[in-house]
Amino acid sequence: MENNLAILIDPADDVATAFAPLKAGASVTLRSGEARHCVVLLADIPAGHKFAVVDVAAGAPIRKYAASIGRATCAVRAGEHVHLHNLESLRGRGDRK
Repeated sequence: MENNLAILIDPADDVATAFAPLKAGASVTLRSGEARHCVVLLADIPAGHKFAVVDVAAGAPIRKYAASIGRATCAVRAGEHVHLHNLESLRGRGDRK
């Protein structure tokens, strides 16, 4: 059964966004189009923050809104908090292409 704890915006997204603070160990079920993810959170997720719904390899792009929002600075497991500690933005940087 789906719950309303978070939103997966596009079926191609690697992350969902929490509507409220979520505790590690919580089970979150998300659906967007044909995509369905059941994720057990590995960390506390603050309201408005992202968490991975799939495993993402180090250096791989991380998608939200069906577009890359940056790249993983390390391997990210489904259920992990995605934020500055493991996501590097590539937008607006003159030193990266």
